Amino acid sequence: MSSDYFAGDPRSNYERMIAGDGYISDDPQITAAQAEAAQRTAAFNQAYQTDPDGSQTLAADVFGSFGAETHVRAPVQADYGFHISLGERVFINWGLIAVDVARIRIGDDCQIGPGVQLLTATHPVEPTARRDKVEGSAPITLEQNVWLGGGVTICPGVTIGKNSVIGAGAVVTKDIPAQVVAVGNPAQVIRQNI
Repeated sequence: MSSDYFAGDPRSNYERMIAGDGYISDDPQITAAQAEAAQRTAAFNQAYQTDPDGSQTLAADVFGSFGAETHVRAPVQADYGFHISLGERVFINWGLIAVDVARIRIGDDCQIGPGVQLLTATHPVEPTARRDKVEGSAPITLEQNVWLGGGVTICPGVTIGKNSVIGAGAVVTKDIPAQVVAVGNPAQVIRQNI
């Protein structure tokens, strides 16, 4: 590393990551948390193959919170899992990728299509800091009754307002208000959804 990016900050990289500050992922606590998440998601993904309904108790172990009547289809991939909260009656179709370096909050009655990516991790645009492996994050929030179509990508720091729909394949780079339909790359609001 060519610079001491965290001079005067006594926290570990793990502590900086949890606080939502810049960090470098060479911390043993980070590696251990990722390994634990990989084991939990593997157990759920395996169990889902033979018992989709019974495996939901294992799905609940993957996430930080898991609302009543929520159903998750395998496979799921998550960096940590404990940063993700699922409201009540959430449905997540197969193939969710959740890079949950920061908090991901999914509100009640949300529907997540297949192959969705929720990406909270950020990296510097400045090449030296990026080469030195400095990372960051910004949270993602899906308010109540949001529907993400298949293959949607939600970028760091985005909030989707309640009752909004994001069309299949959209890449959401900025907040989307409540009660709208948005499509495209980057996603743009095309109509109200009243």
